[in-house]
Amino acid sequence: MRGSCCVTEVLTNEKLPESVAQPMRALQLKAEREVALVNVDPPPQPGDDEIQVRIRAVALNHIDVWGWRGMAFARRKLPIIIGAEAAGEIVAAGANVDGLRTGQLVALYGAQTCNSCAPCREGRDNFCENVGGIHGFHRDGFAQELVNMPARLAVPAPEGVDAIAAACAPVTFGTVEHMLFDNARLRSGETVLIQAGGSGVGTAAILMAKAAGASVITTVGSDEKAQKARELGADHVINYREERFEGVVRKLTSKRGVDVVFEHVGADTWAGSLFSLRKGGRLVTCGSTTGLTAEINLFQLFQQQLRIFGSFGCSMNNIRTVLDKLARGTVHPVIDSVMSIEDIGVGLKRLEDRDVFGKIIVTL
Repeated sequence: MRGSCCVTEVLTNEKLPESVAQPMRALQLKAEREVALVNVDPPPQPGDDEIQVRIRAVALNHIDVWGWRGMAFARRKLPIIIGAEAAGEIVAAGANVDGLRTGQLVALYGAQTCNSCAPCREGRDNFCENVGGIHGFHRDGFAQELVNMPARLAVPAPEGVDAIAAACAPVTFGTVEHMLFDNARLRSGETVLIQAGGSGVGTAAILMAKAAGASVITTVGSDEKAQKARELGADHVINYREERFEGVVRKLTSKRGVDVVFEHVGADTWAGSLFSLRKGGRLVTCGSTTGLTAEINLFQLFQQQLRIFGSFGCSMNNIRTVLDKLARGTVHPVIDSVMSIEDIGVGLKRLEDRDVFGKIIVTL
């Protein structure tokens, strides 16, 4: 089924004994570019330290596209349930769970951290030394009706945050929070270049950088996206299909360059991103959608005293911070479209083709 953008519906499991709970729906990746809507057994009652969550919304990300296209950074066994970023309501809690209650909306952390290594104990969850894989990529993900999770990996959504907004907290906003403020240390009054401003993390970065008092330059691939980026608050928007963005950036900054580059495109923009930095500037990257390798001019790196930060995921504390920002209205999710579970293939293909502005949400 290579190249297919449709989801297969496979809902004809063998009849289960009456003593077995009714099956639930899930989206399984069965082979490269083949996603099927299937019936699977529901999870058992949660363990003492677990909660059971009814998934309400799944936010699609490029990590879902990578998995769909057969790109995995570790061995995995197919079929696998997809979905790396989600939120839902607690329907049951184990005996040892404290601080969470049934009916509560929670955002789910997408990596199975160990909770015992030094980084985990220090609150640097995304530096876990014994991580057990990423949901939806290395292990079953969140695109299923019910899921059991360690209670420690669920973050309650404040009052006023709905399931769609909460679903965008663990990866979309959490990743940007970690990139811009933990790593790049973006400050009010600085100028940041945000690559691919129409993507999910790109739109979130525009909003979060503006809320922090920064000036924003962003790149997009169409005039339509340019207008939408301006409406989000971007100070300058560059259509990279029509202009070399690095030349425009140097002109806009009187040849000085920007303080920070928010990079997640990869090989296609890497050299231009470095050229766009001022002396002592900071580049932070979380992605490589256009290729895994890129060349670097070492003379430029040390002569300009540039700083490059690799950034992956976020911490639990980052999720709490962005949920609070969402609750206060400091930022808001930019939603491209909300799709039913049956339309997942269409959503993945649109992400692959960059035919989005903001987030695609799948509801269950």
